[in-house]
Amino acid sequence: MAFTLELDRVSKAFDDFVAVDNLSFSIPEGEIFGLLGPNGAGKTTSIRMMIGITMPDSGVIRAFGKPLTRQLLDRVGYLPEERGLYKKMKIMENLIFLARLKGISTHDATSRATHWLERLDLARWANSKVEELSKGMQQKVQFIAAVIHEPGFMILDEPFSGLDPASSVVLKDALLDLKKQGKTILFSTHRMDTVERLCDSICLVNHGRSVLLGVLSEIKASYGLRSVQLQYEGDLPLLGDRTLVASSNDFGNYVELRLAPGADPQKLLELAMRTARIRKFEMVEPSLEEIFIDTVESTKKVVTSHA
Repeated sequence: MAFTLELDRVSKAFDDFVAVDNLSFSIPEGEIFGLLGPNGAGKTTSIRMMIGITMPDSGVIRAFGKPLTRQLLDRVGYLPEERGLYKKMKIMENLIFLARLKGISTHDATSRATHWLERLDLARWANSKVEELSKGMQQKVQFIAAVIHEPGFMILDEPFSGLDPASSVVLKDALLDLKKQGKTILFSTHRMDTVERLCDSICLVNHGRSVLLGVLSEIKASYGLRSVQLQYEGDLPLLGDRTLVASSNDFGNYVELRLAPGADPQKLLELAMRTARIRKFEMVEPSLEEIFIDTVESTKKVVTSHA
């Protein structure tokens, strides 16, 4: 299997603070990979090392099978969480300028920018200044800037930030088309539903370390059918019964819950029907959000116990 990106025991510290601690993972060619973690987990530092902004203190980063170099970075596209466009310049001028920095001719840059502006429904604003656009529109321009030089590997930090639902669908379709073309995509986001729909594999980092790594479908399957999705009308006092419910996420007449060890789902349903009208009761694999929260909480307890 060929890998587009490999981190091999990479570490980075700032004075006494260890931001990334012996982190290793590999991303196969043509895969969408999710780099996840709570705030301060080390995601941004890891990304900055992948694009050569900072260098690791130890370990090796390989891109396209070779140790990372400035030359290889021309084959990488990067969408930062904080927008990096020139606000006083027009959109088309921004895109042509950034493409030219990657060695693309003005003619090709103009053609590619026109294509992407039309695809993302921005063509009518091609000659508008960036500062005149909404945050969501600026985000779409930033995305075009990341892909206009047709990189083999794209690193997208919170790519759906500021997008309305319709624009999110357009961007999602663009990402899937790029994947079909054999492009490799890493994206970092807090939107677990998006990761669940798009990613082939994930790495969850916390305190600079990998705490969950692997193929997403296999990770979810390993938890088994110990979660329940329940829609109801009325009250569910049973949510506080820790002999039945280990944890729950209640949205008001809809709840996702994790069964306690040894709990009988039939007993749960029976008790629920005593106090509420049940519209849906389904045993499911846990959502990625549940897995994320459980894993982060578990690692917090481990860190606290060693403190």
